[in-house]
Amino acid sequence: MTKDIIIAIDEGTTNCKAIAIDRNAQVLAKASRALEISTPHPGWVEQDGQVLAQKTIEVVAEVLKQVDIERVACIGISNQRETAIGWYRKNGRPLNMAMTWQCSRTAEFCEKLRAEGKEGVIKQASGLPVATLFAGSKMRWLLDNTKDGYALAEKGEICLGTIDAWLLWNLTGGREFKCDYSNAARTQLLSLKHLTWDDEMLAIFGIPRQALPQICPSSNFFGTTLGLPGIPDGLPIMSMVGDSHAALYGHCIGKPGFVKTTYGTGSSVMAPLTVPDTSVTALATTVAWHNGEEVTYGIEGNINHTGDALLWMSQVTRTDKLADANDYINRIAERAPDNLGIYFVPALTGAGAPWWQEKARGVICGLSRGATVDHLIRAALESIAYQIADVIEFMRKVPSFSLNTLMVDGGPTKNDWLMQFQADLLGCKVSRSTTSELSAIGAGMLAAKCCFKLSVDELEAMIPTHFEFIPNPERTAQYALCKQQWDSAVRMTLNHI
Repeated sequence: MTKDIIIAIDEGTTNCKAIAIDRNAQVLAKASRALEISTPHPGWVEQDGQVLAQKTIEVVAEVLKQVDIERVACIGISNQRETAIGWYRKNGRPLNMAMTWQCSRTAEFCEKLRAEGKEGVIKQASGLPVATLFAGSKMRWLLDNTKDGYALAEKGEICLGTIDAWLLWNLTGGREFKCDYSNAARTQLLSLKHLTWDDEMLAIFGIPRQALPQICPSSNFFGTTLGLPGIPDGLPIMSMVGDSHAALYGHCIGKPGFVKTTYGTGSSVMAPLTVPDTSVTALATTVAWHNGEEVTYGIEGNINHTGDALLWMSQVTRTDKLADANDYINRIAERAPDNLGIYFVPALTGAGAPWWQEKARGVICGLSRGATVDHLIRAALESIAYQIADVIEFMRKVPSFSLNTLMVDGGPTKNDWLMQFQADLLGCKVSRSTTSELSAIGAGMLAAKCCFKLSVDELEAMIPTHFEFIPNPERTAQYALCKQQWDSAVRMTLNHI
């Protein structure tokens, strides 16, 4: 029997999903589990790593029940990025909770790096600004808060990794300790020039090389499954890639002029680059993926709170308790045709790109007596589009950057009004994927490339279809004035630090 099915995992922040796709990227089956986030202290955001692994195994097993297992060729993995976890090599037990990408508990250490003048050398080597977002400072915190952490790490008795490495370890029964280039590039420990762990960065962050995984191409044989309930032994794992990178691959395989935005809890705005360009310090230069033959780089802005900003506003206004909460939000423009001058800058755990101010906190400004819950919800929706426009404004400073189409995916993109607002605000076409599983499909495509030896043309045939939103020039001119008011609100936020 032909093996033509790929199981693609999308281990995100709030949900863990798995899908089964065929060689045409048609979704044959899917499963998902909700994930919990803990915030035990201000600025701390963490998850239980063992739960992440267990629920990943559960969704894969559930999907396998829905297909002919004899047709399953391999597994691909996309994962939430920058989240760091450590574990003991001898038994796989986590050192602590997984510190998610939103966690800002390492702000003091990051501020110390800036005060010591280290930001320039870190940006030049890793392509990343100093920020609590990235995994390097989190790995240092894990060692600082583990008894004999550094000594054990130097002996190789502790493993430090991003979520791809953690899932691989669990899926392979503890036999494989590897990560891919896209996830390694989010640690601040990878040399963009040499694509190896950087000795100077390891020294700055205090991370022993022995504690880090082997770095591999994103499209690559990583190992095989072993000892998992509901999953047969021997299924090859043929891709691992960060979820935002996977979405960019699934949208357009890195064609110039096609910029990707994933709208989720937070948002990633990423554009492909053929060579790494670190000239714009407010943005991250990263490895988009390694397809097994060559590296594609990316320029990116990471925003902490987009969908999360809307969720927070829904919770505090209690609109999330409405029986038709989603429909209520989707039709908000009918009840609030403008924002009444209200702007919400959702720096709830600090401001991400392009500002990188961990100590910033959210601001709602422009309130008047006529303000209603509808205006607040609209302001939260608008904040998503404005933050993305801020990142693209900085991307335009990169000489090789071009924007023909904004390719979008993620839960909030289901809101047609928000997508049209985004197109009008930017003055460019917004192209929404017709599938909500783009990160998983991108990982599946990278797995298919390795497993089936597919050509570029064959991979392009797997790209899902898109629905387009065309900008209205009159509204673009109108929203340019609104953008000035948003900029004032951002300055107010940053000036409160």
